[in-house]
Amino acid sequence: MATGRERHRRDVTARAARDAGVAADFLDGWVDMLDVVSATGRRLAHRELDSRRALGAAAAEQDVPLRALIDLYLSASWMTWRTLPAITAARGKDQVITIAEAVLRAADDAVVALADGYDGARRLVLRREGADRREFIDDLLYGRADLGRLAERAERFGFRLAAGYVVAAVRAGVPFADDDTTTVHIESALLGRFDTHDVLITTKDGLLLCIAPGTDTRVPDEFAKQIEKTLTGAWQIGVGRAHPGPSGVVRSYEEARTALELATSLGLATRVLNASELLVYQVLFRDRAALVDLVTTVLDPLNQTRGGARPLLDTLTGYFASSGIAAETARRLFLSVRTITYRLDRIQQLTGYDPRDPAHRFTLEAAVLGARLLNWPTQDR
Repeated sequence: MATGRERHRRDVTARAARDAGVAADFLDGWVDMLDVVSATGRRLAHRELDSRRALGAAAAEQDVPLRALIDLYLSASWMTWRTLPAITAARGKDQVITIAEAVLRAADDAVVALADGYDGARRLVLRREGADRREFIDDLLYGRADLGRLAERAERFGFRLAAGYVVAAVRAGVPFADDDTTTVHIESALLGRFDTHDVLITTKDGLLLCIAPGTDTRVPDEFAKQIEKTLTGAWQIGVGRAHPGPSGVVRSYEEARTALELATSLGLATRVLNASELLVYQVLFRDRAALVDLVTTVLDPLNQTRGGARPLLDTLTGYFASSGIAAETARRLFLSVRTITYRLDRIQQLTGYDPRDPAHRFTLEAAVLGARLLNWPTQDR
């Protein structure tokens, strides 16, 4: 038959577990330890601390909040205080103070051991989850995994793949990493405002990515605002178009990357580059062989001049950017209008295409864009 002390121990354990919302098993042996400590004044033994570390680790693996675990132990400690055998037998204030110091010190040591075991296990869990999350992101962005399994793993990370998604990719002077300050800050800002099931912040190949529903334009806009507020150096964002399903994520990601690559090739300074606005460049670059043929056929004759093709190519670029106005072209290039006119005449003479003739302008402008995409004439084709 259970003694009164055993019934009290079960009652305290049950009440503390109920108040903290944690299973009573995590208190295993704690009230008995308090009995011994109050009676002897000793510190908790190594084996007792090790048992608390093991319970802390078990709590972490079961997703029990550390706050609740600490609440469990402190609640059990004060609930059992008045009935500790040493307290009931104590004589005088000094003896009660000595017992109190021993009990509080034991509670302190126990909580530290619990937290130590909890933190150690949590780090292992996070590393394991981090590796799984990275594998999921790689599969998502490369479209390598079975779609059913990919959707199942997406749910595990709080991400739904049912609708269409758009990917925004940021490139900055310093590559992004999953755990750097900027990534963590941007993720916190976005997830604090939008549904975590709809938004995924991650990094890939030094880019910071935001994957969001294609129907909600607020997310890419807010992403750009947070980037502008956070980064001080040079940066650009490529935004893909919205496409349905997991394969749509891959497609939008490729469009975002391509937008950034085109910006580099074309020298575009625009901060936010929408793939939908760069389609003409993508069409040009998609068939590289045809683009090389166009540039070679139309622009190679410019190499016959003494200074090479570059001055004449720059003139064409400035002329087209100035809407075909010679005076504006001259101002942009810090040249005289007479020099611009001479160069336009020279281009017509060498290529057979007159930049001032609307019928010829499209061919020349496409060739000039192609030259920028190919880094012609400074790079081998």
